[in-house]
Amino acid sequence: MVRRERLVAVATLALLQAFVCAAGAYVLAGGPGDDLATKAPAKTVTPTPAPVAIVTAGPVLPPAPDGPLPGKGTLAARLTRALGDSALGGSVGAVVIDVGGRSTLFGSAANTGLTPASTTKIVTAVAALTSLGPDTRVATRVVQEKPGTITLVGGGDPTLAGPKAARSPGYPRSASLVMLASRTARALKAAGVTSVSLSYDDSLFSGPRTAPGWKPGYVPEGSVAPVTALTIDEGRQNPGGSARYADPPESATEAFASLLRRYGLKVGKQVKRDETASTAREIARVESPPVYELVEHMLTQSDNDLAEALAHLVAVKEGRPGTFSGVAQAMQSTLKRLGVADGVLVYDGSGLSTRNRITPAALARLIALAASPANPHLHAVISGLPVAGFTGTLGHRYDKRDSKAAAGVVRAKTGTLNGVNTLTGLSRTADGRLVAFAFMADKVTDPDGAVAALDRLAALVSGCGCS
Repeated sequence: MVRRERLVAVATLALLQAFVCAAGAYVLAGGPGDDLATKAPAKTVTPTPAPVAIVTAGPVLPPAPDGPLPGKGTLAARLTRALGDSALGGSVGAVVIDVGGRSTLFGSAANTGLTPASTTKIVTAVAALTSLGPDTRVATRVVQEKPGTITLVGGGDPTLAGPKAARSPGYPRSASLVMLASRTARALKAAGVTSVSLSYDDSLFSGPRTAPGWKPGYVPEGSVAPVTALTIDEGRQNPGGSARYADPPESATEAFASLLRRYGLKVGKQVKRDETASTAREIARVESPPVYELVEHMLTQSDNDLAEALAHLVAVKEGRPGTFSGVAQAMQSTLKRLGVADGVLVYDGSGLSTRNRITPAALARLIALAASPANPHLHAVISGLPVAGFTGTLGHRYDKRDSKAAAGVVRAKTGTLNGVNTLTGLSRTADGRLVAFAFMADKVTDPDGAVAALDRLAALVSGCGCS
């Protein structure tokens, strides 16, 4: 499985390179085993945004022209007919743009805000790579303010593996609570400490643990955990399961206390929440994979917990509160720096919120921006997109007669909520163009039919002779 994951990663990078070569040198003018303690200190997430060299998108998409339908046989005519599929319902938007030439090849309600579902993760990915930086790692630390007392400090890494997690060198390779406990015990014993009281600090994120527009059943059904800065296994009671902890920080700290006892330390029976001072002395830490790997995983697997953590980290980095309100503000400010804020209104990072509205044009702009050779810090957006018929949320799709020709050619992010199906991504066309597309429907009554219709639309784009 590891070999397969690595091969997929290599293939992903190769395909991205091919996309870039096809596009040419254009500028979007309108567009855990290794001991981390032995390595150089990694970047940390701080509330002061660092400047990133970027090329802004600007007005990549002019409004789609109105007027009579194109003649039969053209891409526009074929897409128009396909968009009329009753399975998509009565609220549909679409756009296709030529990434290199910045021209609109097709548009239908392209500038209408629709419910994006998980295609919201494209916004989160671009914002995280821009604000946090692709190589930044998220630290989970143990600090000491006074003798005999230690605090477990959450840094916002939901991928931190708990003691129940299988020991596997998967990708990305998560930090380990077991390793953190081992390093903590070693440091304390070296200082002659054998008994401690333990507290936890999850104050990096604050406010409500669920977002505006989330349905009450999301957490109970296991679609997402309560969003906190300290958690293990994405808040799952058992790795790979759906049941979530009611209080992830407390559960993570109790697991940490058990591990410390296993390593020979005496730990007080009760743990409490305690916000630490910035002057507290760090005695141990573990770090997440770099942000670009987290982004790739988030997009390929449509990981809601990781998306919310990254969005909250962006809020903190941008000097906003680590809250859902801070997320909304930070997303806008980050996208504005890139010139791609128009048409984007989000209340969370995962797309579970039914209040989110994004236009097809805005999604296509983000994809085009990330594909640009001028923005290498954003390329993990493209390498993280599922490959039609092969990986992630598209692994089981593109096997039907009218879409299988696009298998291996289309890379796209899916979006699914009750009544909502969306798809946005990138493809090379039959005549060699690199195009970005977005297809969105938010009044769907036939979900299976809508998925098939979206796949047909992407297949039409990949098979077109757009010249």
